[in-house]
Amino acid sequence: MIQQGRGLTRRPGMLFALAIVAMATVACGGDDDAGGGDGSVAIELQEWAVAADPSTASAGAVTFSVDNVGAEVHEFVVIATDLGPTELPTEDDGSVSETGEGMEVVDEIEDIPAGDSQELEVDLEAGSYLLICNIVEEEDGEVESHYQMGMRSSFTVE
Repeated sequence: MIQQGRGLTRRPGMLFALAIVAMATVACGGDDDAGGGDGSVAIELQEWAVAADPSTASAGAVTFSVDNVGAEVHEFVVIATDLGPTELPTEDDGSVSETGEGMEVVDEIEDIPAGDSQELEVDLEAGSYLLICNIVEEEDGEVESHYQMGMRSSFTVE
């Protein structure tokens, strides 16, 4: 009988210890989602840059929260490609040929006004991507391609 008493005394302690371990496991699991692990990527568009934070994401659903902090209208294009940031095929006006070889346009947001914010959710496979603005402006005979001016950024999906 003394042994039964000891066994009963140990069980509540063991259950308490298991409960603590279970809570710690859940808490640690939640920390993995911090810092963009949830598939969220902040994008800032401005003259003449595309900035992604973070610059990598896990494969699957990725939500790009795009802020045009510049003074001009911009767009946001997600391109799957192994080509380098300056190697995309272009048209005569300097814009990227969105049907060109070696790349595939995944999705885009067109014409984001200055100061505006929009979201784009896409399902991305592991690989290399470029994030660009493909707007071309023509003023007084001058052609200005935002891509050629530097609005491009590499992005990796793991």
